[in-house]
This record gives sequence, structure tokens and C-alpha cells, in this order.
Amino acid sequence: MAAGLPLLLICALLCVAGAQDPELSVGYTRGVDLALEQLSSHTTVHHHFRFLRTVDKAEIDSGFGVKYLYHHFYLKPTRCAKGTTDATPQRCPFRNDRPLMDCAVCYKTSMDQIEQEPKPYVHCIQKPRLTELMTTTRTEHCKKMVYNSGAPTLLSVSSG
Repeated sequence: MAAGLPLLLICALLCVAGAQDPELSVGYTRGVDLALEQLSSHTTVHHHFRFLRTVDKAEIDSGFGVKYLYHHFYLKPTRCAKGTTDATPQRCPFRNDRPLMDCAVCYKTSMDQIEQEPKPYVHCIQKPRLTELMTTTRTEHCKKMVYNSGAPTLLSVSSG
């Protein structure tokens, strides 16, 4: 039994390490930045947030450097004041006494830069307050954005 405990701990550490997201590509990082900008501009938001993890993402490559991206992710509040610019994990540790922010963004990029048309869609809300109707509205909005541009439906494409 004592010999099995170290093996169990090693397995648990490997499983946890494998569950973390790999580094986000530039296109997806720009969408996270867009959501963080929007959150920090609201007077009702009092915390500084950092990216926690991806829930889902999809992308359509339309060619010539143009992509349509969908990204569903969580932001977690930190102990730093709103507007902090140097928000490293060491300087701004996560808080565990506040709910996660559930965000969905969809937008068009050209050469990894977010295009202004069609207008990028950003929706963030505290995770416990997210309703099924809001989830449906997010999905429909992102489907329309890509469909109106003549590209295949974004949310029908799966990406790892």
C-alpha cells in the first residue's frame, strides 16, 4: 500500500498538468484581451481579472489570412486592483472568494488582428448568473456573424 501512494501522486500530478490549456494562439489571445478591456471599462466591475482556461473554441480559416474565431473561456478575479498593468500570477494571485466570469467572444481577424467589421461580439457574465437563454443568444449571434459574411457556420466547426 505504501508503495502505491507515490505512484498515485505522480499520476494525479500528470493528470492535472495535462488538463491545463496549452498556450493560446495570438488570435485567441486578442479576443481574451478584448473581453478584459470591456470588463475593465465597466464601472460596476471592481476586480482585476486574468484568463483562467478555455471551455470551447472554434475557428474557420477563410483564406488570405482571414479567420473567424469563437472562444468560450473563464476569467478569474485576482487580488489586484482594477486597472493593474503588471498582472503576473505572482503579483496578482487569483481570489477564491468571488465567482468566475464566463465569457464568449466571436470576431473576424485578418493577419491575427481583430477586424472592426463585422463588429466583434463580447459577452461576459458571472458564471452563476449565466442562463440557458444567454447561452443560446451567444451561439446564435456568432452563427449569424459568420453566416452573414458568407463563411461556413463557425460553431459547426470543431477545433481542439
